[in-house]
Amino acid sequence: MSRPLFQLNPRLKCCASLLRPGKRMADIGTDHAYLPIWAIRQGLTSYAVASDINEGPLEAARRNMIRYHTSDSMELRLSDGLNAFSPGDADDIVIAGMGGELIAKILTGAPWLKVPEKRLILQPMTRAPELRTFLASEGYEISREIAVEDSGRVYAVMLAGYTGKAVKTGRLYPYIGMVTGETAEGRRYLENCAALLRKRAQGLRLEGKEDDARELFSAAEEISGLAAAEPLGSR
Repeated sequence: MSRPLFQLNPRLKCCASLLRPGKRMADIGTDHAYLPIWAIRQGLTSYAVASDINEGPLEAARRNMIRYHTSDSMELRLSDGLNAFSPGDADDIVIAGMGGELIAKILTGAPWLKVPEKRLILQPMTRAPELRTFLASEGYEISREIAVEDSGRVYAVMLAGYTGKAVKTGRLYPYIGMVTGETAEGRRYLENCAALLRKRAQGLRLEGKEDDARELFSAAEEISGLAAAEPLGSR
């Protein structure tokens, strides 16, 4: 008899909701493999490759894989980012729980992702603006972003794919991407972004960089105005 399934944390559950049933997934930096195990048991993926850079997390993942009877539908792989992967290994690539700059570095090392068939599900813990800027510069388009609250903080989960086209972005795009004020989590995400920009602007003002400070204050005010607004087009 199958062991009762655990509950995913909100961040990973949001990532799982963006998987395409019937497609193969990769979970990069899998830790205990909770996400791929949950996705398999829920019928959200046909096969999973769970990887980590360290042996310790993979041992924990192996125990969970056996405990929850998913050994026939997944494999574990020791890998620094996507270095041990090839194009046929996965269709949906999840990279969650890392900094935005590290996620960008991992994607840079896998140019085979630059085809329309691949789907990226990304959840940066920090440096989301840097990740959005990287994606736009490399021809990846973010088609959807979901703000999700987890352990008292709000994060953005990004769904992206390669188009090869120049992504048109406005001045607010690096800060808030596709997040809107339609949900309580979205409003909080926008408000947090505005507060962070104001703090940075105050620091610039103290350094005598008045023009730069004024630009950030203006962006912060615009984001605050969006916090309870309907989604706009290009920002």
